Amino acid sequence: MDLTILQNTEKHQFETTVDGHTAFIVYKLFPGGIAYIHTEVPPELEGKGIASQMAKYVLDYARENHLKVKPLCPYVHAYMKRHPEYNDLL
Repeated sequence: MDLTILQNTEKHQFETTVDGHTAFIVYKLFPGGIAYIHTEVPPELEGKGIASQMAKYVLDYARENHLKVKPLCPYVHAYMKRHPEYNDLL
């Protein structure tokens, strides 16, 4: 599934809508970095790989914008453990 992920700066989240349901990752900026706080995928969208695509997107966003990452969200933290290529962002 090819997702369109947008940054909603008013809500401080990256989000995607699939079949009328919105999945999102909440973030908070800090000097020189970004903290990923919470990932939520509606039950209707579970099991489609949406959370992992979103985690990859937000980590790539951090890298492209030269931001350090605080993976406070358990999902993003687990994703980073499975993908050590993102360890340089910590």
